[in-house]
Amino acid sequence: MPATYASVWDALAATPEEAENLRLRAALMRAITDHLAQQGATPTEQAHRLGLTRPRLNALVQGRLHHFSLDALVALAARAGLRIAVEFTAIAG
Repeated sequence: MPATYASVWDALAATPEEAENLRLRAALMRAITDHLAQQGATPTEQAHRLGLTRPRLNALVQGRLHHFSLDALVALAARAGLRIAVEFTAIAG
């Protein structure tokens, strides 16, 4: 019988800590790219605003998680003009 996972991140990660890190990085990437899409700027303007090269911006937009640490994504969110709200929830189990 195949294993069952609570989320895709749990299936991909070796540990619960790694799964949480992946989940947070994905959420940040999604928020940043959604925000950039709403701004209507060109990719060159977006890259300049975030302090990224065009190839690095492409990696962000394409959701390449392994290219960005959690710290780097927090910095990019701030440069994009986003404020991060943190919510803690106890995990059952």
